[in-house]
Amino acid sequence: MTLTAVHRLLFLDAISFLSHGKLSLPLQRFILIDIDDIFVGEKATRMKPTDVDALLSAQARIKRTVPGFRFNLGFSGKFYHKGTSEENTGDDMLIEHADEFWWFCHMWSHSQPHLFENITALEMEMKLNREFAKKHGIPLDSGYSVAPHHSGVYPVHEPLYEAWKRVWNVRVTSTEEYPHLRPARLRRGFIHRNIMVLPRQTCGLYTHTIFLDKYPGGPEKLELSIKGGELFHLFVYNPVNIFMTHLSNYGNDRLALYTFESVIKFVQCWTNLQLFTLPPLQLADKYFQTYPEESDPVWMNPCNDKRHRAIWSAAKSCEQLPKFLVIGPQKTGTTALYTFLSMHPAIVSNYPSPETFEEVQFFNGRNYYKGLDWYMNFFPVPKNSTDKYLFEKSATYFDGDLVPMRAHALLPAAKLITILISPIKRAYSWYQHMRGHKDQTALNYSFQEIVTAGDRGHKALRELRNRCLMPGMYAQHLDRWLSYYSPQQLLIIDGEELKSDPVSVMSKLQQFLKIKPFLNYKDHLRYDPRKGFFCQVSQERNNTKCLGRSKGRLYPPMDPQTEKFLKAFYLPHNIALSKLLTKLRQPIPLWLEKDLSHGS
Repeated sequence: MTLTAVHRLLFLDAISFLSHGKLSLPLQRFILIDIDDIFVGEKATRMKPTDVDALLSAQARIKRTVPGFRFNLGFSGKFYHKGTSEENTGDDMLIEHADEFWWFCHMWSHSQPHLFENITALEMEMKLNREFAKKHGIPLDSGYSVAPHHSGVYPVHEPLYEAWKRVWNVRVTSTEEYPHLRPARLRRGFIHRNIMVLPRQTCGLYTHTIFLDKYPGGPEKLELSIKGGELFHLFVYNPVNIFMTHLSNYGNDRLALYTFESVIKFVQCWTNLQLFTLPPLQLADKYFQTYPEESDPVWMNPCNDKRHRAIWSAAKSCEQLPKFLVIGPQKTGTTALYTFLSMHPAIVSNYPSPETFEEVQFFNGRNYYKGLDWYMNFFPVPKNSTDKYLFEKSATYFDGDLVPMRAHALLPAAKLITILISPIKRAYSWYQHMRGHKDQTALNYSFQEIVTAGDRGHKALRELRNRCLMPGMYAQHLDRWLSYYSPQQLLIIDGEELKSDPVSVMSKLQQFLKIKPFLNYKDHLRYDPRKGFFCQVSQERNNTKCLGRSKGRLYPPMDPQTEKFLKAFYLPHNIALSKLLTKLRQPIPLWLEKDLSHGS
């Protein structure tokens, strides 16, 4: 063992000792060794009868020190009996001993699922493999599958997940691509469509790693990995490991058998770790019991990772993702801004949602779990990268705890637009909005009762109070966005200026987006005295087309006591906003100056 490896182990033991076990890692380690590409491989590289005997003997030896151990074999039936005569006999021996292994399905012809746009063709590939398994007595009930080259697992190819469930009832898979291939220590799991995706680890053995004297970097590099190096560290630091190996690693010099028997002996010699093996379904349950926070996926931009782009459908394009987001908050004028933006010939919004109308509401709430394909289907495919500026407006994004992280993961280069008005005015407008929608809590309680409700109030009362008050804590939410996006990506619009002088605001916005052609909104917007705000000019009739009745309504005056309470409530938040705007070299809106002067 290298001196560095010894130091790391001593460091872990020291932390455990000094914290009286509170900061110690558990000693149980669960491993699963997958053997991909069973029956696949070029002639003279596959397993012969003596190799199968060696595999069975090694499995028996490992099982004596690793309870429950079995190799997990992934097969592609199309290549059965495609080797030499001796290798074909090796194929037969694997099937003769089928009950002594675990098995999982690859694709029939070892093809990559992301190349299939037609789910029927994808299912046919899987059904051929299933019929092969039935014919040859291979167990069909593992609930586990691995896609060749991890294609379609992440980035997600939805037809693969659907076909897996229909044909094989797959509930577990694994990949080395989430969130990225490297660094391996940062690989994570997630759950999508009720299929648990586990992180898969490489062990330094690949399809063509079949001879010890030709090991990349020399045999010494493999020894170093086993004896205190990368492979050893995976056992030490990861409570659950799924290792990827290939059929060819078990023929020829049988490097996989040597590697795993050696590292298991080394781990058991130098540590007190207890090694176990579980079937894939039980292993997945164990993993997400250990890491429940990993259940939620994070969708990243496939075009920002060359490996991800290579295993993503060619029918998809990152140009179908929005270039900017209008993030809210609610009741600040976002619908008016959405309307003005949609008037620009180079700006295109998402298609409407049957549930949430012009808002997709992807990055917050349950829609996120529907996946990237679901989101992208709301946007047209531009003819070229400079043709149109796609955007979406979802006013609920502004104060969502997870939204900035999720948005940045998928759209790191996007620009953000937010609109701010007095948080007091915004809170009152939300209350009146809920009354207009016949919300029983808003109808049964006064605005003062809502905003002054304590935490002992009933759930509906507390929820309405929070929706009135929390979005107005502007600095807190902006700080969260700015922890992911740079200030240069954020435009803060004064909502009162948008209402009184939208032409100037839209000019600033176009400069911020660097969009062409420049549209002079003076020719497209006109003040409507009946509505009390600017509306779109109808070119056909030379009159105005305004937003619906629910927009721009006049509300009864706010109770002075409630207004006084809210000024005091928002004072620290408004002070924080003033400091943030100064730091960002943004002008202080008149409404903020007024709220600060009256609140102090």
